[in-house]
Amino acid sequence: MFGLIDCNNFFVSCERVFDPALRNKPVVVLSNNDGCIVALSNEAKAIGLHRGDPYFKASALCAQHNVSALSGNHRLYGDMSSRVMATVSTFVPDIEVYSIDEAFLHLDDNLSADDAIDLGRNIVRTVRRNTGIPTSLGIAPTKTLAKVAARFAKKYPGYRSACIISDDTARRKALALTAVGDVWGIGRRLAPRFNRIGIETALQLADMDGDMIRNHFNINVQRTWRELNGTPCSDLEPDEPQQKQMCCSRSFGSMLSSFDELRNAISLFANILARKLRERKLAAVSLSVFIHTNAFREDLDQYYNSTCWQLPEATNDTLAITSTAIDCLRAIYRNGYAYKKAGIYISEIVDARAAQKSLFISDSHRQQRLKLMQALDAINTGSTAHDRVHIATYTPVDQIVKTEHRSRLYSTQLKDIIVVNTPKIRI
Repeated sequence: MFGLIDCNNFFVSCERVFDPALRNKPVVVLSNNDGCIVALSNEAKAIGLHRGDPYFKASALCAQHNVSALSGNHRLYGDMSSRVMATVSTFVPDIEVYSIDEAFLHLDDNLSADDAIDLGRNIVRTVRRNTGIPTSLGIAPTKTLAKVAARFAKKYPGYRSACIISDDTARRKALALTAVGDVWGIGRRLAPRFNRIGIETALQLADMDGDMIRNHFNINVQRTWRELNGTPCSDLEPDEPQQKQMCCSRSFGSMLSSFDELRNAISLFANILARKLRERKLAAVSLSVFIHTNAFREDLDQYYNSTCWQLPEATNDTLAITSTAIDCLRAIYRNGYAYKKAGIYISEIVDARAAQKSLFISDSHRQQRLKLMQALDAINTGSTAHDRVHIATYTPVDQIVKTEHRSRLYSTQLKDIIVVNTPKIRI
């Protein structure tokens, strides 16, 4: 049996943990530079706001209904996600973190339906008690059905935050009440294609002829079809699948014109990517750097360019990646333009433990740099110190993006920790 635990309105819930005044009130969380709504509370949905709405268009409605608009505080959200996943991992032997607010659990197949639902509700209660984050849990024989069950657990209070699909009757009933576009692996992109042939619900998809599925749809849809019919097509992955691509980019809060400003932003992106590569034991073979101006400012001269350079050898060394990225930037930078966005894109990634070495880099130099990166990561370990030590050409992300409405870093900065004032007791 699989379980899928999903944090309810995760970004908003994180904010409410540390600011109880936001509870039961409309709240929205904004994207980089406060551009659009990326998360919102149920109260905000009720007044007509939607995920993806540009904030400059929604600001009047937000003001009318006293909506609290907050800049994304992703360091806080990442720390709270780690706490949720650590709590969940104490209940089950295997957990696969699927996203910042979701994880698949491997439950004992010998559990009865009653025991499984009791375990699920215990997990939900414990996560709420330990972290303050409300969650929903779906349990089913496959991951896709567990996703369906989690939607019901979140939507209907009668399930008490945990729903199980334990038999064929429950499976068919749940699928009949699920739109085909809400099925994991189908979504809004493929839903119109199914709608055109009369498939409106997940049950209709599950009841489709197997030969038709195999002849007209790709392997991913075939796996989804099998999982909807109760046949698991994937187990929990003990090791993260090797990533093929990686990108780090930002739109700037204010446009940058000088090379030094762009160089410092590119250095930040290189630092982030190199750290991620080391965490996942991967190495970059080449990288691309791109820069462009603000396409919405027709009154300004426009310029876009990118270039791809090969690294001296496959590496996850911060200094090597930063040096190559700055060389790329130098090759495409043009003076006289106001740049709105820049980034680094890595499209060729290999296993760091099996990467081809360069004949022109000595083993002693390689070992020295390896020890340097290990020391760097040891110093910067933990959510409170991820950028304590960094290269000199580096601009903190908060200085290049607009975060006018960001909450404090309650759980990762001592200066932002909540202070509780207790009344003086006279004896």
